[in-house]
Amino acid sequence: MVDIFWDRGWVKFSRDPAVAEWVARVLPAARASVTDPAHAGWHDCEGTWFIGVDALDNDAQGRVAGSPPLTGKAIEFASQTYGGIDLHKAQISVIYPGYPQPRRGESDAAARYRAKRDAAHVDGLKPTGPDRRRHVDEPHAWILGVPLTEASADAAPMVLWEGSHKIMGAAFQKALSGVPAQEMARSDVTSVYQAARREVFETCPRLELPARPGEAYLLHRHCLHGVAPWGANASAGPDGRMIAYFRPECPGGVAEWLESP
Repeated sequence: MVDIFWDRGWVKFSRDPAVAEWVARVLPAARASVTDPAHAGWHDCEGTWFIGVDALDNDAQGRVAGSPPLTGKAIEFASQTYGGIDLHKAQISVIYPGYPQPRRGESDAAARYRAKRDAAHVDGLKPTGPDRRRHVDEPHAWILGVPLTEASADAAPMVLWEGSHKIMGAAFQKALSGVPAQEMARSDVTSVYQAARREVFETCPRLELPARPGEAYLLHRHCLHGVAPWGANASAGPDGRMIAYFRPECPGGVAEWLESP
């Protein structure tokens, strides 16, 4: 499985009783985070997306309000592959019918990209300033998706470009070659990021990755990914398509983030 992960940039895990138990125990807290006034600013895309960054109040092992820690095949694989890393507060990402609509302040070009290219991105490179320049602000170790609710396969699933981690990773390594470690996070990688992304669109297959509660998937940190539009006949319960995402940061910062094959 390790070889498959390094080759494809992702791996999906079948239903795991430990993950299913964790989902059942944390779902009430996840639901409460969506309506928490402290998280009101995370409702965007004209009500079709609750972004929910750091919305789940879990501890470093994934416990929430007396729940068990997050265990099972997926988290064990991540730990064995990358070493043990404390978990941050999970993102609770919820998609509703009608997604995507434009985000607040989003340009027409960005809105078109969201609709036509699934808002494809590499995590941790946030556009800033009027020119939307990108830097490696958050060097994530890996991305773990844990579905919390039942939804049809066409209800805005995760999208990824298989093998894209190799192209993106090589571009970042070239861009930051020779840059002192302490300067890497301040280096502008916008141009190389955009060029590598275009290459990915031309050469890597786009895959949709729906999953159900009890399942999970792990993405390579350099994998280009996004969210598909809500399908015309898609369905989900009143909670929408809800997924908890864990993206702990590399202890060694950007220099470590670059090292992954």
